[in-house]
Amino acid sequence: MLGRSANGIFWLFRYLERAENTVRLIEAGFRMALTRDSGAASEEWRSVLITLGMQHAYAARHGDDVTGAHVFNFVLRDRDNPASVMAMIEAARTNARMVRTGITREVWEAVNESWMKLREIFARPVTETRLRDVLDAVRRQATQVRGAIESTMLRNDIYHFAGIGTFVERADNTARILDVKYYVLLPSLSAVGSSLDNVQWENVLRSVAGERAYRWLNAGQMDPRGIASFLILDQRFPRSLAFCYAQLQANMGFLANEYGFETEAHAIYQSGYGRLSALTIEAIFEQGLHQFIGEFLACNNRLAQQIQRDYRFVE
Repeated sequence: MLGRSANGIFWLFRYLERAENTVRLIEAGFRMALTRDSGAASEEWRSVLITLGMQHAYAARHGDDVTGAHVFNFVLRDRDNPASVMAMIEAARTNARMVRTGITREVWEAVNESWMKLREIFARPVTETRLRDVLDAVRRQATQVRGAIESTMLRNDIYHFAGIGTFVERADNTARILDVKYYVLLPSLSAVGSSLDNVQWENVLRSVAGERAYRWLNAGQMDPRGIASFLILDQRFPRSLAFCYAQLQANMGFLANEYGFETEAHAIYQSGYGRLSALTIEAIFEQGLHQFIGEFLACNNRLAQQIQRDYRFVE
């Protein structure tokens, strides 16, 4: 595969995954904001911006006025926000057009249909009464694209570059949500272990679509250590760090076999996955959750950058 095509596939699926993750985070923030007074609700929306890395861009646009309508419109559809969900969908479509001959007709049509429908939805401001329907629409379109991928794509290098883009992005999202939990969501250390703390851990699970799965595995008990273990180490959950890296093992292993060599990206991945596989949740908390996640995010970012460098000229 030409490097340009590999890069297009990689970013097409990163953007699609990032768009879905973003709307899940907005939904979780909206749920929490509904249960809080106006001051606390503003902090919940601020936490959404910080998790997404948009706090400075938002402040340049709206100053210190952090309200739900301003935040979710900025994140979803603001033309001055290059990281908005609509901008991601447009970028995904641009990449899909570039690699049109490498994806199936069904995948292209699903991506293009998502762009057309969401462009129509985001043509006017999103109100609080419309928000749930809008978020559902984005998730529904993402599901259709994913279904087209799984049911029509040949399991070749194109499919595996798509998987790498998806799971690198998903691991980054889950790690960032966990990190923000300790440093933004809790108003003070005195809230640790309180009913508010438990509600916010539940919010973390909702933001990664893991609440029902966690409750099913743990008889409904909300235990912070158990939740962290679930989101980091449980390979049964498709958004955990361990699951994402197990999938990357298959994707990158295929590329090594297909091209007959391993690259520097494989060494970075193997180091990261080996460390993740050897850890226990006790060791993670002893080290410090924030420190662990910081190291994981740095490794994941190095991996993504090295993949693009390594496969730029593969033919």
